[in-house]
Amino acid sequence: MKANLLSLPRTVLVLGGVSMLNDAASDMLAPLLPVFLTVTLGGGPVIVGLIEGVAEATASILKLIAGWLADRGWNQKGLVIGGYGLSNAARPLIGVAASWAPVLVLRFLDRVGKGLRTAPRDAMIAASVSPSISGRAFAVLGPLLAYAMLEAQVPLRHIFFASVVPGVLVMLLLIFGLSHTTVQPPPASAPRFAWRQLDSRLRGLIVASAALALAAVPDAFLVLWMEARGFNILWVPLLWAAMHAVKGMVAMPFGMLSDRTSRLTVVTGGWCARVILLLWLGWFSNGTGLAWGMLLAYAAAVASTEGAERALIGDVAPPESKATAFGTYHMLSGLCALPGALLFGTLWEWAGMSTAFAVAAALTAVSAAALVTIARRG
Repeated sequence: MKANLLSLPRTVLVLGGVSMLNDAASDMLAPLLPVFLTVTLGGGPVIVGLIEGVAEATASILKLIAGWLADRGWNQKGLVIGGYGLSNAARPLIGVAASWAPVLVLRFLDRVGKGLRTAPRDAMIAASVSPSISGRAFAVLGPLLAYAMLEAQVPLRHIFFASVVPGVLVMLLLIFGLSHTTVQPPPASAPRFAWRQLDSRLRGLIVASAALALAAVPDAFLVLWMEARGFNILWVPLLWAAMHAVKGMVAMPFGMLSDRTSRLTVVTGGWCARVILLLWLGWFSNGTGLAWGMLLAYAAAVASTEGAERALIGDVAPPESKATAFGTYHMLSGLCALPGALLFGTLWEWAGMSTAFAVAAALTAVSAAALVTIARRG
């Protein structure tokens, strides 16, 4: 039975609106940032890889820390407001950067904000609504706003400045719309993390899954691929929006498919498709229509395995270790994102785009083979 929107708790409605506005502010800039770094500021692929790798690693580590703080009595509303405030203060300032170094600092602060807010925000939602009520928003509003501004010939830097508008709305909605949360006393005895308490098969699955982050191609490099293939910057936000819409439409059906059939079949099929598409992206030379299709197919391949990858770990982890297993998985994935993005950027800059995509495809194949081999044990 479909939940009536008006019957949802106030906390869920407020945080839903906050997420929508914040995503609009963030995704106005995300598809334009690689172009800004390379064209406006003169940075190379290595710089793009460094900035994106630091951003992803920071967010992953801070999510774990913020969840730990929230579970031990820190005010959840304070963490959420602080996290959103930091992100929305840092993002517009990218527009005044005269070199890549300030962008690195501001992007780091933006991701610190994301890391601080995510776990306590999810905990507040979970405490306010039945698990049967769920949804997935498409991250398309921000890129469409960016496209409209580019179409109106708004300078690139001014688009960064304009992200302050939804950012201010985010903060007003949080401060005046979010109910005060009571600080829960910390548990008398919190379980300590122990890597050795996880059985060897589970440890292998976590490491193999996290290694995929080393092989992943950050979305920023897909933007550079568009630029290298002659895409007009005007089309970049539209393609970015289309890719995220495809991800949203594909993830849930394939997650449900993995529940009904075999998770390994879904994962293997998605990874094989990803390897083929990475090789194709590396050697593709012309045809705008085909380029759109390839990028949308790659987005679908990535999204098709998201649920099944995590479910493989959940299937193996014992109930008392599930939180530890998933927390470790996300932390290791974030840590692998930094060297992975740097490796891809370095290969692109020094050995060429085709080599970078070929190495990413090879690493994806090796990681996938390791994960499937470990999953079939037992």
